Amino acid sequence: MAIDTWLLDQHQHHGHPPALRFYTWTPAAISLGVSQRRQVPTHWHQLTWQGSPVELVQRPTGGRGVLHQGDLTYSLVTSHLEGSRDQVYRTLCQFLIEGWGQLGVPLDFGQPSRAYLRSQSVPFRELHNCFALATSADLVDANGHKVIGSAQLRRGPYLLQHGSMGLSPDADLWQQVFQTVAPPLTQAQTLVRAGLTTASVVDALIQAAARCLGCQFLVQPLTQQEWQAIQDLALPPSTASTLTGGQLSY
Repeated sequence: MAIDTWLLDQHQHHGHPPALRFYTWTPAAISLGVSQRRQVPTHWHQLTWQGSPVELVQRPTGGRGVLHQGDLTYSLVTSHLEGSRDQVYRTLCQFLIEGWGQLGVPLDFGQPSRAYLRSQSVPFRELHNCFALATSADLVDANGHKVIGSAQLRRGPYLLQHGSMGLSPDADLWQQVFQTVAPPLTQAQTLVRAGLTTASVVDALIQAAARCLGCQFLVQPLTQQEWQAIQDLALPPSTASTLTGGQLSY
């Protein structure tokens, strides 16, 4: 996630244009909210999956733990949006709603429950799991199942919003991480099982973003110099996960 932070830095300090990025994770990892590091369950430090350790990665944003396996992560960097935090969330999430709607999955904003507002009293499986409960910043399907969890980092008028959408999570790994059975399949996951590809999801979301944000995107790879700058921002290798399948769009 150092790339997300680097893109925000470049936009804030160096005139870099707004950016939209999609990526997947290899090997599996758990990203932690910015204030969650001291509350990590002990067994998370010994997790393995398919012969590799499940790495712990620090997010620049808040929230609870997110298991990155079989998911697609999006990242959006922009600035100078008008309105309250909630209004900005709704503006930026519109492309997610429209894109998934085009794929046949209607989404709407979640509603925070009393348990989320009083996190000290909720059980372990909800206290540490971003996808156990939905907030007004999250998107749920018609059955009320959380499909996309998002969070923001703001620096004055500049902001980073990123989030995860579970596409094909492994139920056994989920139970190992959160010590509870995996939630029911979302409508999005049902489509993936029926043959919907990650590439098709990304294409639909890019097209929706162009419409909703009123812009055109130019897809570009990171240069060697940019990769080096990002490595300088990254966490130590023992807590970093390799990213694959990334797409950087300006």
